Amino acid sequence: MFTGSIVALITPMDAKGNICRTSLKKLVDYHVASGTAALVSVGTTGESATLSHNEHVDVVKMTLELADGRIPVIAGTGANATSEAISLTQCFSDSGVAGCLTVVPYYNRPTQEGIYQHFKAIAQSTDLPQILYNVPSRTGCDMQPETVGRLAQLENIVGVKEASGDLTRVSRIQALTADDFILLSGNDDSALDFMRLGGHGVISVTANVAARDMAQMCKLAAAGDIAGAQAINQRLMPLHINLFIEPNPSPVKWACEKLGLAATGGLRLPMMPLTDTGRQVVLSAMTHAGLL
Repeated sequence: MFTGSIVALITPMDAKGNICRTSLKKLVDYHVASGTAALVSVGTTGESATLSHNEHVDVVKMTLELADGRIPVIAGTGANATSEAISLTQCFSDSGVAGCLTVVPYYNRPTQEGIYQHFKAIAQSTDLPQILYNVPSRTGCDMQPETVGRLAQLENIVGVKEASGDLTRVSRIQALTADDFILLSGNDDSALDFMRLGGHGVISVTANVAARDMAQMCKLAAAGDIAGAQAINQRLMPLHINLFIEPNPSPVKWACEKLGLAATGGLRLPMMPLTDTGRQVVLSAMTHAGLL
């Protein structure tokens, strides 16, 4: 459940920013049918930053309900206050989630020791499997491989989503962790290279709109069919890049609306709808990928 193509699922909203259950059901069904390995509910792409604590919990539990055991659900439980991250994590103790994805604390820029103590405190507060998430471009703080290695010694810290863009991290983390520690890419544009170096999969934004292709690419890569995986990856590369032409998740939400996977591309301030220029670029990438 923690390998292959895992989608960083959008949180569908109507034009007023209200969460849309109907669209969420359509998205969950789409991923079940497409072979997606698992759903990450209310991660960064799920707009965790603009949901209230109660909404955050409600969306994860709604996703679990709609999944109905057909596909594993991983709860996004990150926060820059350790106490809040623990509180969110404990909300899912008996919920049925497969595990939690927890981001490096953002804004307050802790030391490596602070990062270690943050994740240690969370892990010790729960029996749920924990996946670390390093994305320095968003958090302003880069969790080093040595810190990952220390954290990997804790029993229920089972993997890391590495989104620094530094592919040398794969071998560096492998050298510091056990063979069963899971390495997931957080960058669609380099996910295949990440897997070729020994990674186990990707937590993907592109999978929101190209779920079957991403699942197949990961399966081929895991089977050693790099040529087959590369053919898919090249077709998807404009999507990998241009779904970030404006701040995530604005482009991917518009793409989901365009494909009929969501009723609208609704967002909450300060996020803004995709511009006309951005729409043309994303439309071209979708066409190149064979989605239209």
